[in-house]
Amino acid sequence: MTVYPEEEVRSAAERLIEHHSKASEVTDWTFYVDETYTEDAVYLCEYAGVRPVTAVGRKQIKETHYGEDMGGFEDWTFPYDGYAVNGNRIITHWWNRGPGKRPDGSFYQTPGVSFITYAGNGMFSHQHDFFDLAHQMKLCDDLEEAGLLNARLKEIWVKPMKAKLVEMLTSNMD
Repeated sequence: MTVYPEEEVRSAAERLIEHHSKASEVTDWTFYVDETYTEDAVYLCEYAGVRPVTAVGRKQIKETHYGEDMGGFEDWTFPYDGYAVNGNRIITHWWNRGPGKRPDGSFYQTPGVSFITYAGNGMFSHQHDFFDLAHQMKLCDDLEEAGLLNARLKEIWVKPMKAKLVEMLTSNMD
C-alpha cells in the first residue's frame, strides 16, 4: 500500500472540512462527492447499531449519507474541531450542532468523530462516522423543549431512532 506524503493527506483533509463548511451553508451535501470520494468508496455510519448505513460508491453516498439522511437537518451545522493524520488515515472531530443557542449562550451540540482513509489524488476510499446516538436524542429533546427542533427531523429521524434504541436496549432483559 502506498503511503502518501503527510502534506498531501492534510491538504485533502482540509479540503473536506472546507466542503463540509460550505455544505452546511448551502444545505447541499452532494456537490463535492465526485471530487472527494473514489468511485468505489465505502461510507459507514453505525447509528448505535440500530440503523447501520453502509454506502458503497459515490451514487450511494449521495443518496444516503449526503442525501436522505440529511433530511430535516437543514438548519444544523457540522463544524470541525480538528483532525489528526497518521499515514493515510485521518481522524476528524466535529460537532452535530443544532440551531440556536442554549440560555447560557452555549451551542446545542454533541461531538462526533470520523475515521477516513486517504487513497491519493485528493480522494478518500473509506469513511466511518461515529457519534453517541443517545446523547443526540437528548440534544433533540432539548431542541424540542426550546421550540427549535425541525418537525420533519422529529418525524423521519428522531422518533424512529428512539423507538429502535428502546427496542435494542430492552431486548434480552430477562
